[in-house]
Amino acid sequence: MVLVVRTDLGMSSGKIAAQCSHAALACYKTLQAKNPAMLRQWERAGQTKVALQCGSEEELLILQAQAQSLNLCARSIQDAGRTQIAAGSRTVLGIAGPARLINQITGKLRLL
Repeated sequence: MVLVVRTDLGMSSGKIAAQCSHAALACYKTLQAKNPAMLRQWERAGQTKVALQCGSEEELLILQAQAQSLNLCARSIQDAGRTQIAAGSRTVLGIAGPARLINQITGKLRLL
Protein backbone atom coordinates (compact mmCIF):
# COMPACT_ATOMS: atom_id res chain seq x y z
CA MET A 1 0.00 0.00 0.00
CA VAL A 2 1.18 3.48 -0.86
CA LEU A 3 -0.05 6.64 0.86
CA VAL A 4 0.45 9.76 -1.26
CA VAL A 5 0.37 12.91 0.88
CA ARG A 6 -0.18 16.41 -0.47
CA THR A 7 2.66 18.60 0.77
CA ASP A 8 1.17 21.87 -0.51
CA LEU A 9 -1.40 21.91 2.30
CA GLY A 10 1.18 22.43 5.06
CA MET A 11 -0.36 19.78 7.33
CA SER A 12 1.30 19.10 10.68
CA SER A 13 2.81 15.66 11.22
CA GLY A 14 -0.13 14.71 13.45
CA LYS A 15 -2.63 15.74 10.79
CA ILE A 16 -0.70 13.76 8.16
CA ALA A 17 -0.73 10.69 10.42
CA ALA A 18 -4.49 10.96 10.90
CA GLN A 19 -5.16 11.43 7.19
CA CYS A 20 -2.89 8.50 6.26
CA SER A 21 -4.78 6.37 8.77
CA HIS A 22 -8.06 7.30 7.09
CA ALA A 23 -6.63 6.35 3.67
CA ALA A 24 -5.24 3.03 4.91
CA LEU A 25 -8.59 2.12 6.47
CA ALA A 26 -10.48 3.15 3.34
CA CYS A 27 -8.28 0.87 1.21
CA TYR A 28 -8.58 -1.94 3.75
CA LYS A 29 -12.37 -1.77 3.80
CA THR A 30 -12.56 -1.64 0.01
CA LEU A 31 -10.28 -4.65 -0.38
CA GLN A 32 -12.18 -6.52 2.32
CA ALA A 33 -15.39 -6.09 0.33
CA LYS A 34 -14.11 -6.35 -3.25
CA ASN A 35 -10.89 -8.37 -3.21
CA PRO A 36 -10.42 -10.36 0.03
CA ALA A 37 -7.76 -12.58 -1.57
CA MET A 38 -5.55 -9.55 -2.26
CA LEU A 39 -6.17 -8.29 1.27
CA ARG A 40 -5.08 -11.62 2.78
CA GLN A 41 -1.95 -11.61 0.62
CA TRP A 42 -1.09 -8.07 1.78
CA GLU A 43 -1.65 -9.08 5.41
CA ARG A 44 0.55 -12.18 5.08
CA ALA A 45 3.30 -10.11 3.44
CA GLY A 46 3.61 -7.76 6.43
CA GLN A 47 1.07 -5.03 5.57
CA THR A 48 3.64 -2.82 3.85
CA LYS A 49 2.83 0.89 3.75
CA VAL A 50 5.01 3.50 2.03
CA ALA A 51 4.39 7.26 2.43
CA LEU A 52 5.13 9.40 -0.62
CA GLN A 53 4.54 13.04 -1.46
CA CYS A 54 2.85 15.03 -4.20
CA GLY A 55 2.53 18.76 -4.61
CA SER A 56 -1.08 19.42 -5.58
CA GLU A 57 -4.64 18.18 -5.69
CA GLU A 58 -4.39 17.97 -9.48
CA GLU A 59 -1.40 15.61 -9.22
CA LEU A 60 -3.22 13.52 -6.61
CA LEU A 61 -6.29 13.18 -8.85
CA ILE A 62 -4.14 12.19 -11.84
CA LEU A 63 -2.47 9.49 -9.74
CA GLN A 64 -5.88 8.27 -8.58
CA ALA A 65 -7.16 8.03 -12.17
CA GLN A 66 -4.03 6.18 -13.26
CA ALA A 67 -4.38 3.71 -10.38
CA GLN A 68 -8.02 3.11 -11.15
CA SER A 69 -7.19 2.53 -14.84
CA LEU A 70 -4.98 -0.37 -13.68
CA ASN A 71 -7.80 -1.74 -11.49
CA LEU A 72 -5.94 -0.86 -8.30
CA CYS A 73 -7.75 0.13 -5.13
CA ALA A 74 -7.39 3.93 -5.00
CA ARG A 75 -9.12 5.99 -2.33
CA SER A 76 -8.61 9.70 -1.74
CA ILE A 77 -9.48 11.28 1.58
CA GLN A 78 -11.36 14.56 1.83
CA ASP A 79 -10.92 16.44 5.08
CA ALA A 80 -13.92 17.32 7.22
CA GLY A 81 -12.54 20.82 7.85
CA ARG A 82 -12.65 20.74 11.65
CA THR A 83 -9.01 21.65 12.25
CA GLN A 84 -6.22 22.80 9.92
CA ILE A 85 -7.56 22.16 6.42
CA ALA A 86 -10.58 23.53 4.53
CA ALA A 87 -13.54 21.16 4.34
CA GLY A 88 -13.48 19.00 1.24
CA SER A 89 -9.74 19.31 0.64
CA ARG A 90 -8.22 16.08 -0.66
CA THR A 91 -5.32 15.30 1.63
CA VAL A 92 -4.07 11.74 0.99
CA LEU A 93 -4.47 9.09 -1.68
CA GLY A 94 -4.23 5.45 -0.66
CA ILE A 95 -3.33 2.95 -3.39
CA ALA A 96 -3.39 -0.79 -2.76
CA GLY A 97 -2.61 -3.70 -5.03
CA PRO A 98 0.35 -5.49 -6.57
CA ALA A 99 3.59 -3.57 -5.97
CA ARG A 100 4.68 -3.83 -9.60
CA LEU A 101 1.52 -1.98 -10.71
CA ILE A 102 1.66 0.60 -7.93
CA ASN A 103 5.30 1.31 -8.82
CA GLN A 104 4.30 2.06 -12.42
CA ILE A 105 2.28 5.00 -11.10
CA THR A 106 4.20 6.15 -8.03
CA GLY A 107 7.77 5.05 -8.77
CA LYS A 108 8.96 8.59 -9.47
CA LEU A 109 7.45 10.17 -6.36
CA ARG A 110 9.68 11.13 -3.44
CA LEU A 111 9.39 9.64 0.02
CA LEU A 112 7.53 11.82 2.51
